[in-house]
Amino acid sequence: MDKKDAQILTLLQEDASLGLNELAKAVNLSPTPCWRRVQKLRGDGVIRQQVVLCDPAMLNLGLTAFVTIRANQHNDVWTERFIKGVKTIPEIVEIYRMSGDVDYLLKVVVPDIAGYDDVYKRLIKVAELQDVSASFAMEVVKHTTALPVDHVAGD
Repeated sequence: MDKKDAQILTLLQEDASLGLNELAKAVNLSPTPCWRRVQKLRGDGVIRQQVVLCDPAMLNLGLTAFVTIRANQHNDVWTERFIKGVKTIPEIVEIYRMSGDVDYLLKVVVPDIAGYDDVYKRLIKVAELQDVSASFAMEVVKHTTALPVDHVAGD
């Protein structure tokens, strides 16, 4: 990857609907070389997919909860059951296996506290859990899906 690739990625992460001509012009390339670079970034797996980002409030998902899970077991059977189960709950939009005192961190989006309670009731049926704790976001200070690209770009 070079600086042109980084520029392309920065622009596409901001707006993936940019037309090829507009993208090429913005990075000072003609359309064909720009298209080749985008295709190579896709082929190499740097660009995994293109998605539409929805406004949670417009979908009546005004409450974001960060849920910490402490497992009561640490074996393959429990882990497989837990992961399979949490993946089926659509309100859980992110799942991380953690180091330290917490085993898993979940990001949950719901309309309100009653919505969270419904998710909680489904979550505790997935597998035996030692502890489930939630913190609720009061304000979104920064939210982006764009990854920094300056750590990989060469000269």
